[in-house]
Amino acid sequence: MKKYNIVVTGGEGRFASVFKKEKVNFKVIYPTKKELNILDINSIQSFIRKTKPKYLIHLAGFSRPMKLHDKEILKSINLNIIGTSNITKVCIKFNIKLIYFSTNFVYPGKKGDYKETDPVLPFNNYAWSKLGGECAVQMYKNSLILRVSMTEYPFIHKKAFCDVKNNFLFHEEVAKILPKVLNKKGVINIGGKTNTVYNFAKKYNPKVKKILSRGKFPLNPYMNLNKLKKILN
Repeated sequence: MKKYNIVVTGGEGRFASVFKKEKVNFKVIYPTKKELNILDINSIQSFIRKTKPKYLIHLAGFSRPMKLHDKEILKSINLNIIGTSNITKVCIKFNIKLIYFSTNFVYPGKKGDYKETDPVLPFNNYAWSKLGGECAVQMYKNSLILRVSMTEYPFIHKKAFCDVKNNFLFHEEVAKILPKVLNKKGVINIGGKTNTVYNFAKKYNPKVKKILSRGKFPLNPYMNLNKLKKILN
């Protein structure tokens, strides 16, 4: 099989550091922020011309802690909305397949079991910024949006919500799924078994303590994974 290039933005981030350990049948290029600045169209184009990727996986952005998106709104808009729009424009120009990592928090988080076709209504500014990025990507048909529910291994927090249901996967598990969906288009939910955050965390940290959300977090942001299961089966 002919090898091809994949460019991964956010190559210095948490998920990228895990994906680097995966054995894949393509060349993965992880530019630094200096090599590829998502806020500078010319920087993006220059890097793309040099590397000639078939795919671009867009991980770069502003993520957590999520509460910072209330305090640093301009940073959130610039990195997650404008930066993603810039990446999308360059992918359109060079006809590159774009894979964008979004979040399950674009769903309202009230009823749970959200399908890819369900209405979206972000719970907080972080999710709004990711949905803003989605808007640009949705306009480009040669793209894939992954609404991902993932966290680091082992569970790093000392407390976990006992009243919030989610379907977390660890970064390592998502990294194994990613190569299997690269050729898909549209939107795919990616997550694991539905569970309370506390029950999920307790498996990996028996000392984790229960806490209640008290309105700080959507209670049911878990997703329907039937589309993903069909692909993987």
